[in-house]
Amino acid sequence: MATKTQGKAYECKHCGQLFDGLSAFKEHGRTHTEVNPFTCRHCKMCFSQLGNCKQHERTHTGEKPYPCQYCKKGFSQLGNCKAHERTHTRDKPYTCKHCNKCFSQLGNCKKHEQIHTGEKPYTRQYCKKCSSSSSNCRNHEQTHTGEKPYTCHYCKTCFSQFGNCQQHERTHTGEKPYTCKHCNKCFSQLTHCKQHERIHTGEKPYTCQYCEKRFNDLSNCKRHERTHTGEKPYTCQYCKECFSWPSSLKRHEEKHAIDNSLKDKQHCQ
Repeated sequence: MATKTQGKAYECKHCGQLFDGLSAFKEHGRTHTEVNPFTCRHCKMCFSQLGNCKQHERTHTGEKPYPCQYCKKGFSQLGNCKAHERTHTRDKPYTCKHCNKCFSQLGNCKKHEQIHTGEKPYTRQYCKKCSSSSSNCRNHEQTHTGEKPYTCHYCKTCFSQFGNCQQHERTHTGEKPYTCKHCNKCFSQLTHCKQHERIHTGEKPYTCQYCEKRFNDLSNCKRHERTHTGEKPYTCQYCKECFSWPSSLKRHEEKHAIDNSLKDKQHCQ
């Protein structure tokens, strides 16, 4: 039974939330009662809200009724379309309440705020470590299970993370959704776009922890730091010799491959 209140017509008896309209009030009520009156026409899965049911049905039909106004890419959900459009506009409407850093997506803002609060609300079921986000928790659990639920539409390669699958699919489609705001050059990955933009701005956000030299790319900074530490993380698969740079390792292993090929020829003779 709805309770009438001043200014708002209906109050939920379960949680006290207020609603102007009867339909919104009833729809909300089903989140408490677990009544699911809307059924998918394709797989008979049931939903409490019509919008969620229609959204689910698009996973069967492939329908993408929401096109990006900048590149015309289609999306099955309006929210995903709006989030994508911000990769073009660089709009960042969500602000961290602790340091005022801005974000284009609410989820990223919430995740960032946990750096300030130290909150880690998600517990991994296999090793019981805690994570600050549900996605990090799921991704880590897949290292235990080996699960790879995301499949490339083009070559059927499987991935444990959705973002990695999307990034891989662009090698097939050639899609480059990220545009440099200085010269309009396009990139398939946001990190590559940001790295390129630093050529224009001169920004060097990565600092060597040993000599304070600055770099515009994290990998270059890490490589430089090895000149201080002597670290050699790349190991030859043939003789176990170690190298500081992947390029040095590659050249070294090619020598092994040539030597092995010569030995095979001599053995055949």
